[in-house]
Amino acid sequence: MKIIFNILFFIGLNLLTFFDIQAQKQFAEIWLTSSDESILFKKQAKTFNFEYTNNTLPNIIIDESKVFQKMDGFGFTLTGGSAMLINQMNTKERAALLQELFATNDANIGVSYLRISVGASDLDNHVFSYDDLPEGETDPELKKFNLAGDQQYLIPVLKQILAINPEIKILASPWSPPVWMKSNASSKGGSLKSEYYSTYAKYLLKYIQEMKKEGIRIDALTVQNEPLHPGNNPSLLMLPEEQGLFVRRHLGPIFKAAKVDTKIIIYDHNADRPDYPITILNDLEARKYIDGSAFHLYGGYINTLSDVHNAHPDKNLYFTEQWIGSPGNFSGDLTWHVKNLIIGAPKNWCKTVLEWNLAADPKQNPHTEGGCTECLGAITIDKNSITRNPAYYIIAHASKFVRPNSVRIFSNTTASLPNVAFKTPSGKKVLIVQNESNKAQKFNISYQGKKAIQTLDAGVVATYVW
Repeated sequence: MKIIFNILFFIGLNLLTFFDIQAQKQFAEIWLTSSDESILFKKQAKTFNFEYTNNTLPNIIIDESKVFQKMDGFGFTLTGGSAMLINQMNTKERAALLQELFATNDANIGVSYLRISVGASDLDNHVFSYDDLPEGETDPELKKFNLAGDQQYLIPVLKQILAINPEIKILASPWSPPVWMKSNASSKGGSLKSEYYSTYAKYLLKYIQEMKKEGIRIDALTVQNEPLHPGNNPSLLMLPEEQGLFVRRHLGPIFKAAKVDTKIIIYDHNADRPDYPITILNDLEARKYIDGSAFHLYGGYINTLSDVHNAHPDKNLYFTEQWIGSPGNFSGDLTWHVKNLIIGAPKNWCKTVLEWNLAADPKQNPHTEGGCTECLGAITIDKNSITRNPAYYIIAHASKFVRPNSVRIFSNTTASLPNVAFKTPSGKKVLIVQNESNKAQKFNISYQGKKAIQTLDAGVVATYVW
């Protein structure tokens, strides 16, 4: 009898182990993109499971007990030009594209965060503000304010996107105030005249209120796109002391008085000037209105963002823009952007990762006179034909799986295998790994004392979900 009991116990124990492994396999997914373009964000047929094993392979250790920032999302800048190209597509093709970009089911990539411009960016087909006047006229009471410049393309596309994903978050960034508020009376460069600080704050408030009337909630506002780059068209030079004063005395108080919950985000420029946001956040009056700082990476290093976090750990960080130059270099672009943006930005406390420029045509149009002529869209739209470019796949590896309110969790740094890990609101774990070496790499994913042995070919990016 004892022998029979022991046999049954042994069989039961092995059955439990078997079903545990099968449960692990059931929820495990692997999605790959290779630098040679032979695999483009494709779900693999194989699964993986965690087992007790000892080996000498490199370990990527996941520890969900160590939690860092909450993520808002991954996405793109929906420029006015992008919206124009999307809006000009036939109804059927446009609907299919927007589903692919913003829905989360099937093969769709689930973009969860968008950046738009307040007025024109340099990737609109012309320069405009919401209060353009004949030369010599002013409108300090904003009686002529209107959203006409966005009514034809941007607002209709945003409404279609919101119908697919009502929870998508939208960040707005101004490139320039109306020219009558500026020191040089030009859309390019110049500074905001001191006598119009209050008027411009009301202008930005009015923008948020008017967009709300259209059913479009602006979750966050950066005070100025690239405030240290006055050579773009449109653009504005805004030094840190000017931006600090503007937020402290004008924008912050007027938002508070109007009970607007749109977040105020400062800087919105390169990582080589961490002193800019730190200086403003050191101002006790200004900082109480500020949610955090935004960054690009055309200068500096991504790990510098942790210096800003360490100086003001109660303030958030956002990565809001990085371009890919036409015609693109898939291998180089995938490697650099995944390492620095998808992995590097969250590992240095960013709540968002946004690539610049959702869409352009085959000639990288439209753009303003003096605007970017080489900005490759995440997609190229040629009438109703779509080409998916490097930024599409770069963002897809995170956006589909790392849903809003996911949290970054601990993963260790491993030589030649940059990585970042998250826990989603539903409890799933997401690990993004890049093999930046020139040979295949075999390694362990270590989780809760067990290991899953994986192999990535050279230049491959993988997203693991379990």
